[in-house]
Amino acid sequence: MKLLRVGKLTIGGPRPVFILGPCVIESEKFVWKMAQEITTICRKEKVDFIFKASYDKANRTSVRSFRGVHVQEGCEILAAIGHKLKIPVTTDVHSPSEAKIAGDKIDMLQIPAFLCRQTDLLRAAAATHRPINVKKGQFLAPWDVRNIAEKLMKFGNENFCFTERGTTFGYNNLVADMRSLFWIREQGFPVIFDATHSVQKPGGGGDVTSGDVDLAPVLARAAMAARCDGIFMEVHENPARALSDAAVQVPLKNLPKILRMLKAVHAAVS
Repeated sequence: MKLLRVGKLTIGGPRPVFILGPCVIESEKFVWKMAQEITTICRKEKVDFIFKASYDKANRTSVRSFRGVHVQEGCEILAAIGHKLKIPVTTDVHSPSEAKIAGDKIDMLQIPAFLCRQTDLLRAAAATHRPINVKKGQFLAPWDVRNIAEKLMKFGNENFCFTERGTTFGYNNLVADMRSLFWIREQGFPVIFDATHSVQKPGGGGDVTSGDVDLAPVLARAAMAARCDGIFMEVHENPARALSDAAVQVPLKNLPKILRMLKAVHAAVS
């Protein structure tokens, strides 16, 4: 299997990598605080992590929903966080122009699930020569990621991984199929499991997405036992007051215990 280097970290190696952070940059002060606190926790627990926060949530359920900050401002904030705290950072990109801006500042670009087959976006992300994390669309079978991989390689970038974030299961629901992790990995691609978006109920709250956050650590354990290469988990200091994905972000206070549990599972199956 090909390994993916992100800064000094390796996705697909012997150690799991955690992608952690709030859903969106709610403010500069907020995201700095979250980055500092998550970094402190991860260093204490001795885990490898990439800090994640979106500068824009372009697929919110309602037109009234908070989206974030401008791409230029958001990427500058994240780049400063990465430089100051000496951690790799990642964020979503939604268009070729955004990919170019983020590619100048961000360590790893993330392709949102709804956009995972957008050829122009994949081409622009590949052209940055940054590592790429493609979130597998809720509508795709695990073996269909091969077509996305072929696009990225055709565009000159072989440094990518995939993230499993659940599959559409009827209306307003997702199911996490742990077989997907095996099948993606069997094709030779590192695979991350998204524990928080997998427990979403898309649009399940009418004009907001609801979900079952208590299941996020449960599915993360199962994914780690299935030998995924890392866990993606959105974390917030006060999820009830979060401006995006309030129903599925894990409380920051729970993070140390969850990381210890996942490290133990990984050690047991390695």
